[in-house]
Amino acid sequence: MFGRRSANKPGRKDVTVELEEVGAPKYSRVLLKLSGEALMGDKGFGIDPQIVQRIASEIQEVHDLGVEIGVVIGGGNIFRGLAASAQGFDRVSADHMGMLATVVNALALQDALEKLDVHTRVQSAIEMRQVAEMYIRRRAIRHLEKQRVVIFAAGTGNPYFSTDTTAALRAMEIKAEVILKATKVDGIYSADPVKVQDATFLPKISYIDVLTKELMVMDTTAISLCKDNNVPIIVFNIRTSGNIKRVIMGETIGSMVY
Repeated sequence: MFGRRSANKPGRKDVTVELEEVGAPKYSRVLLKLSGEALMGDKGFGIDPQIVQRIASEIQEVHDLGVEIGVVIGGGNIFRGLAASAQGFDRVSADHMGMLATVVNALALQDALEKLDVHTRVQSAIEMRQVAEMYIRRRAIRHLEKQRVVIFAAGTGNPYFSTDTTAALRAMEIKAEVILKATKVDGIYSADPVKVQDATFLPKISYIDVLTKELMVMDTTAISLCKDNNVPIIVFNIRTSGNIKRVIMGETIGSMVY
């Protein structure tokens, strides 16, 4: 399916991408999981427009190769429900606040992508028709088939579920071939590399080992869902420019959970 395709879009010059020259992507449909913290860069809070623009440019580069891309973004740069719950907020209310934070991030990324002429749809698990479509699985798949990037916001729409679990769930629903878990470290380690200097880098690890060793790659619900449905997870450093494309082109980047 990756022969010759036109990359012409409104507002772009007449360009034809010769995929044979650059090599065919390894994956045709992916789910990219971004943390909210990835959008704030070196700031302690909120959104850094330059970081969002850089991430959008990397998504555009992959999108122009014909790869269908779904995105799930966390909200930790604005509000983290679990942490707020520990400080006295009602857990359900706190989780709903965190879901709304993911919508803010989704709209920021949509804006950056559409400035690059990448057609994008935000689908929310909580109804808010003025700013986003309601999540409908078949509609999401149709958007992907039409080469639109789909950003899934508001988590699953339910409290007690993280955006990691959302990423696993949406990946299965849209039949993504892989989950790309973008982080601030180079991959998976035997312990937190920030706290443990001699932590061992793990290029490959099984779902069971992630669970039994309690490695904080994604939460246990997300890992279990991926295990039960054989969806691999690639964990890589989003701070290194070009890593999204490298992973999708099949380069050995980061760590794989299989």
